[in-house]
Amino acid sequence: MAKYIKPTLDTKFHIDFSWWQKKGQNLRSYLQSHACPPCKELAQDSQGQIFDWVNPETGEVFQIDMLWHIIHTHCSEDPTFLDSRIPLTSAIFRAFILNGNIPLTSIEIHQKISKKTPELILRTIGRRQVYKGIKPVTTPV
Repeated sequence: MAKYIKPTLDTKFHIDFSWWQKKGQNLRSYLQSHACPPCKELAQDSQGQIFDWVNPETGEVFQIDMLWHIIHTHCSEDPTFLDSRIPLTSAIFRAFILNGNIPLTSIEIHQKISKKTPELILRTIGRRQVYKGIKPVTTPV
């Protein structure tokens, strides 16, 4: 069992795509819940298409549903995508989509979503229990 290290405000987080695979969770279904109506239509055409996404921090390559790319490129133009009315956990997940899953600290997430405080964001995603694959970035030894 891996040793748990309590994250701080300076700890960088990202969406760990391997978590989705290991847990047998359907990332596409979850992404669809974040897609705007035009993206949902585009997603119908891209069903089953995948692309290689490279983690900018580790260089690790993951195969990701094309819906991720559609949301990342299209919804980033929609000012309501990070609307203040969406739940904090959804806003955090969307911030990573818009940021291309480049690792962010709780402070950086707060600057992107303008919700709550960096401390509350850290308490939300910095627990031992992983929420929707959002985990601290681990540096390979």
